Amino acid sequence: MSNIDWAVLIFTLLAVVAYGVFIGRGQKSNASYLKADNKMPWYIVLLGIMATQASAITFLAAPGQAYTDGMRFVQYYFGLPLAMIVICITFIPIFQRLNVYTAYEYLENRFDKKTRVLTSLLFLFSRGLSTGISIYAPSIILSSVLNWNIYLTNILTGGILLIYTYVGGAKAIAHTQKLQFLIILGTMAFAGYLLVQNMPNGIGFKDALYLAGKSGKLNVITTGFDWKDKYNIWSGLIGGFFLALSYFGTDQSQVGRYITAKDNTNAKMGLLLNGVVKIPMQFAILLIGALLFAFFALKPAPIYFNERSYQYLKETQPQQAAVFEKEHIALQQKFNEQSKHVLEEKEKQSPTLNASIADFKSIQKQVKELHGRVEEAINKSNYNAEKTDTNYIFLYFVKNTLPVGMIGLLFAVIFLASWGSISAALNSLAACSLKDVHLIFEKKEIADEDELKYSRLHTLAWGIFSIAVAMFATQMGSLIEAVNVLGSLFYGPILGIFLVAFYFKKINGPLVFIAAILAEIAVIAIYKFDIVSFLWLNVIGAFAVIIFSLLGLLFYQPKTVMANRP
Repeated sequence: MSNIDWAVLIFTLLAVVAYGVFIGRGQKSNASYLKADNKMPWYIVLLGIMATQASAITFLAAPGQAYTDGMRFVQYYFGLPLAMIVICITFIPIFQRLNVYTAYEYLENRFDKKTRVLTSLLFLFSRGLSTGISIYAPSIILSSVLNWNIYLTNILTGGILLIYTYVGGAKAIAHTQKLQFLIILGTMAFAGYLLVQNMPNGIGFKDALYLAGKSGKLNVITTGFDWKDKYNIWSGLIGGFFLALSYFGTDQSQVGRYITAKDNTNAKMGLLLNGVVKIPMQFAILLIGALLFAFFALKPAPIYFNERSYQYLKETQPQQAAVFEKEHIALQQKFNEQSKHVLEEKEKQSPTLNASIADFKSIQKQVKELHGRVEEAINKSNYNAEKTDTNYIFLYFVKNTLPVGMIGLLFAVIFLASWGSISAALNSLAACSLKDVHLIFEKKEIADEDELKYSRLHTLAWGIFSIAVAMFATQMGSLIEAVNVLGSLFYGPILGIFLVAFYFKKINGPLVFIAAILAEIAVIAIYKFDIVSFLWLNVIGAFAVIIFSLLGLLFYQPKTVMANRP
């Protein structure tokens, strides 16, 4: 990067850290540190919810996901709006009425302590691992730009955001998320504009869309039903609904955002608007990936977007790399020429257009096959890096195409997106481990000042844990997919516990506790044997808890009816 890019990057990051420390100064109680004194208006709740979900993974990996697999990933969010409505009707009123610090406090009130602790542990394990992956995503940038070791950049990335998260708590997180997300949206929109403006040979937006469409990258809706297909309208509407219901309704990283709201109305407005805005935002980010494919269909693309990985292959297997490069140069030139030819035929409305498109698709398939062979060779070389180059596609475009200054700002954006989600996750992990585990087993009374100190220590501990997890994230392929698979292993049973609590008043703590354990075992077994795609695990996990609980009623009748509890 140029000196100007470095200046933009460093100034933006330092400004956000300084702002977070300033706005979060003077914390004197846990109510302020963990819940921001319940003073947040709806627009900060909205931006906090979106910033928590839209991590660096969203902006780094989503364009690469669309580049390689098309835009069908957007169907993953189709169940989101309905889930927001259900949460506003059922979850928020209960959480607000009980004035909880964590979602899992309600479970002790409804069931018992062990059910609360079990659910908390499921959340802590899944969210702790996911946060580690979220730290790893921006670490790729530092590693690539500076040519530094990925393990060192994990420590730097996770360590910097700990400063304002540790000091300022929920208040600092809420206000920095507001600033971060506004910068992110503006910069990503401008990057999309520059992508279209930089299309070779004066190609316009419509032509780029045409190429992306003919290459199969605009596959927004796929209606075919297949249990193992990760992204279709059915898995998105049904599996996505249950995943969103669990994530926004029972995951403390999101619950912690809207329980800071002034009241029910502000919490509901923030959540409902998230359901409205999220799908078009994700569509736009994926569209950047589809347009990137058109860009590299018209302009020479690298043989492998992860340049460091390919450089290692060249150094260790130079003869094989030379064969790959020779084939790549010929294929890429042929692909670029055929892409231009298709657009020319389209412009002239030539009768041979369909034949040209068929040739275009044939060459595209050959390029993909060559990429697969290169990737396989890299993975067999024992190079300790990612299994794919999906996460590097957008990064390669930024580094090699955008103007001076914009590169530094886009790198800053990916850091800010990461910090927004990670800081919220660390705050929620600290709240959960302190309130739902530590204090439950603490035998003596703890003063408010000591509780605030423990909150900060828990935040620090989870930061260190997440950085450690990031060290092992290199083998997870597409990060946006990896983090959602991980969540789906645990979200279903967690949601099932809450659904039983809300709607099945005759089922008590011992029954749901055993049902949740059996459901989690079932979900892991189904995933292990690759029976269905990961989105369906959320549905299976939730219904498994309900079914196992109801079956338990056949053999064990609770002594007391739980209907009098909220």
